[in-house]
Amino acid sequence: MAVRLFEGKDHAASYLQYQVAPHELISKTMSYMEKRGTVLLAPYFTKVVGTDISQAMVERALAKSNPSNISYRPCPAEELPFTSGEVDLLTAMSAAHWFDRPRFLQEANRVLRPGGCLALLNYTMDMNLEYGDVSDVLNDICREVHSTLPCFPSSYLGPSSRKIYFDMFNSCSYKEWTECQQVRRTVSVSGFIGMVETFSSYQQLKQKDPSEAEHLSNRTMSKLLTAMKASSPDTEVTVIVNYFCVLACKPSSD
Repeated sequence: MAVRLFEGKDHAASYLQYQVAPHELISKTMSYMEKRGTVLLAPYFTKVVGTDISQAMVERALAKSNPSNISYRPCPAEELPFTSGEVDLLTAMSAAHWFDRPRFLQEANRVLRPGGCLALLNYTMDMNLEYGDVSDVLNDICREVHSTLPCFPSSYLGPSSRKIYFDMFNSCSYKEWTECQQVRRTVSVSGFIGMVETFSSYQQLKQKDPSEAEHLSNRTMSKLLTAMKASSPDTEVTVIVNYFCVLACKPSSD
């Protein structure tokens, strides 16, 4: 991994708690594999291995109650602990933009079996909130928050993570298509704030100025609740996350 951000145990715990899981895109990935003739399909694989360079993230994953066919290993994405041609599906969610991308694509090509699939998932920062007739007001508040957060690390990511994924897609020697989808979830206002606090840009602000980061969270919470005419942070809103997915299938023969 070219950039290491999720080393802290508190950050790892928050990430696991608040991220919106794109089950809809998982289903699309499985459908894509089925069309390619893959034998091992949904609802689960016989063997699933999760990897992360952050020991804290691995420890949080291991602390959960997991099915018996899932295991976790700490390692960089550019040096995966698999033999050549061993993997049916290699996927990374909200992570590949931090990788050493040329090395990762080479490693993906090594570990995937002929006919194996690569799926890279991520979401854009332009999330929307829906609540009664004040949705536009809430989204103005969200845009204000995003404009306040620093761009981190701009020298590596640049202005758009979406462009990074499209560039990876275009540089892949085998590829099929990209899929964009809105994922809608009902969350509490405090849950939405928790999600924002997992962003790397928020974490950078927290490291630089913890009091300002806390003030931003509290101010945003207050503005949202005021606009909603609600008093409890447990009040629920609909969050709309714009996910996109890059899918590619390794040729059956080189």
